[in-house]
Amino acid sequence: MKNVFYFAIMLLCVLSSCASKTEVASPNSNIKWSLILDDKGAMTYQVTVNNQPFILPSALGFEEKSGLNLKDGFQVVNTTFDSQDETWTQPWGENKSIRSHYNEMAVNLKNGEGVKLTVRVRVFDDGLGFRYEYDTPADSLLLMDEYTSFNIAEDGTSWSIPAEFNTYELLYRTMPLSEMPDANTPMTFKTQSGIYASIHEAALTDFPEMCLKNVGGTSLKSWLAAWPDKVKARFDGGKFQTPWRSIQIADKAVGLINSGLILNLNEPCVLEGDLSWIRPMKYVGVWWGMHLGIESWVINDRHGATTENTKKYIDFAAANNIEGVLVEGWNQGWETWGRPGEYVPFDFTKPFADFDIDELARYAKEKGVELLGHHETGADIPNYEAQLDRAYQWTKEKGINHVKTGYAGGIPGGYHRHSQYAVRHYRKVVQTAAEHKITINAHEPIKDTGIRRTYPNMMSREGARGMEWNAWSEGNPPEHYELLPFTRLLSGPMDYTPGTFDILLENSKNHPNRIPWNGNDKGNSRVNTTLAKQIANWVVLYSPVQMASDLIEHYEGHPAFQFFRDFDADCDWSEALQGEPGEFIAVVRKAKDKYFLGATTNKEARSLEIPLSFLEEGKQYKAVIYADGEDANWETNPTSYRIEEKILTCTDVLIVAMAEGGGQAISFIPMN
Repeated sequence: MKNVFYFAIMLLCVLSSCASKTEVASPNSNIKWSLILDDKGAMTYQVTVNNQPFILPSALGFEEKSGLNLKDGFQVVNTTFDSQDETWTQPWGENKSIRSHYNEMAVNLKNGEGVKLTVRVRVFDDGLGFRYEYDTPADSLLLMDEYTSFNIAEDGTSWSIPAEFNTYELLYRTMPLSEMPDANTPMTFKTQSGIYASIHEAALTDFPEMCLKNVGGTSLKSWLAAWPDKVKARFDGGKFQTPWRSIQIADKAVGLINSGLILNLNEPCVLEGDLSWIRPMKYVGVWWGMHLGIESWVINDRHGATTENTKKYIDFAAANNIEGVLVEGWNQGWETWGRPGEYVPFDFTKPFADFDIDELARYAKEKGVELLGHHETGADIPNYEAQLDRAYQWTKEKGINHVKTGYAGGIPGGYHRHSQYAVRHYRKVVQTAAEHKITINAHEPIKDTGIRRTYPNMMSREGARGMEWNAWSEGNPPEHYELLPFTRLLSGPMDYTPGTFDILLENSKNHPNRIPWNGNDKGNSRVNTTLAKQIANWVVLYSPVQMASDLIEHYEGHPAFQFFRDFDADCDWSEALQGEPGEFIAVVRKAKDKYFLGATTNKEARSLEIPLSFLEEGKQYKAVIYADGEDANWETNPTSYRIEEKILTCTDVLIVAMAEGGGQAISFIPMN
């Protein structure tokens, strides 16, 4: 009997270790995250949604180059729980007030090699995030791989771009989840049982970006951008903390868009004092002519960034309720960029001779318009960092408060643009800009992971195929605009630069100055939308720095440009009303006392029935509707449009009709 008793005790211990499970649920209990340790102390996690398996047991941990065990041999030391329910505000955003309501579990573990680990999990009603917090006895750490996996319980439809560590400017793919070979994040999918979800990361601060690799069926594994020596992440000392691995979850597609999860997983704002220097704005710019090939970034008879031309844009902005003017190709370095053996690094404090920065700064101030700076680095990060503080001080002295950065090209030394090396650089730029009270719009960036909460001067990014692709390639397909809100834009604002009215590029293709500069230019480029959809995209494709992309002469005297004059980029509240990835989308935004609605569709014509319950009760609104003409079609008749006015209230229901590849935009202006 004594032996049987001891055997029973041992069996219970083994079973206990095999089934060691720690769990935390969302406030509404619909989402549950569990940590499981097997009998070897290896970690896995699983997720259930509505008590059904959503993520099957999936690996956790890392591989370290020296062999330090960061994966198994762990025991639970203790587990702590916490909850939070607060509403916080930000100086700008799709929503200036955001509720953060979650339950947190911190599982503290250790193994026999002296490695301490906290797996911290926060579960919200709209998804979850988990991260690693390691404390090891090592003097330094070289991470070679991340084992984090996402073993999705059932197949479904996915929407993503391929995993690529140097560019996000790729076409989106719609395919079965099980057939997706790899993906950058956000990677969005819908399961066969109807759950919408998106895998991404939050608070990427000192780590390589995470992509996903299919390792069989619907099992995905973390795939990290590496340094040139194949190390994925390196740290001086034995501690490191990862970004949050995030999963947004919703029962409707628009629920993903309306989620504040990514922002909620970031740290609060660290900037102190008066933040009124961080201002959303509308802008136009000297840039589109270069992409069309009728102007140039370098000094010649086609140079766009001249004092005279810039003044024309300043005058236009001042006359049309537009706050800013961007100018590209203004500084020394463009003339030798891309010429092997001739390259002279960009200088960010030396304008070209035909660009009088002091006169333009004076003129812009006189007209009540801001100049937006532009730093094309050519991805020469060492050169940019050597000038960084001096360049931003000089920029501020010229009265410029916003800078668009660019990183086209390869980083010297073979570094990936999305590696830990580049992530550290992008963070340094944002911090330096903040010291000089300058806001940033990064092109060819690292992806947004919500750090705009911590550094709200990080206002917008590119990070997908934007408007410029329509100038010199086959262009972005009609469904591109219905995919972006459910994928790329889940990470944060995008400087897509909508609003090209010369849809067929008729006024540029036969321009006497035109010299095609891009190898993708086959002479058949155009914008693959209707004009009404271009207007709607000012609402749908959110950015706090929103551009009217076209040459200003295409807006002069155009009735439809009134929408942009009325539009306010400084919105207070937003809601995605209806939509399905790659099919259609309808979004409304409130800015002060006005509302703006944008709806777009893919190649299919469709009508949406939209209740106007978002309008304030007891008020009448003049609704100015910018719609596709009856004969509009993105392919055959893209510029057909109509404008009509109605008096509407919150009790009305609006039928929003859209042509093939079309859209509709509506401004609601209060009458009382």
